[in-house]
Amino acid sequence: MKKILLACSAGMSTTLLVSRMREEAKVRGIDAEIWAVTQDQAPSEMEQADVLLIGPQMKFLKEKLSKIADELETPLDVIDPKAYGRVDGKGVLDQALALITK
Repeated sequence: MKKILLACSAGMSTTLLVSRMREEAKVRGIDAEIWAVTQDQAPSEMEQADVLLIGPQMKFLKEKLSKIADELETPLDVIDPKAYGRVDGKGVLDQALALITK
């Protein structure tokens, strides 16, 4: 099972994105747990995740979260702003899967 964590400022703007990513994973037959949290919850939730993607509005936190992610050996990246703005579940799922398989 792939465990994909998304984090954004309040945890609300990623809710629809998570739904679309789950739909896409189901269509592809990918066993995935995908969930979203607030920026404050991200460090503790990262322990359960295979990858962390943060919302573009949180780009300023990437360095801070990367330190934790490096210790946990959890890949981390900023969600592509275009995919985020389009709520592109397929594109963001592809981004997460690519990071997991690196």
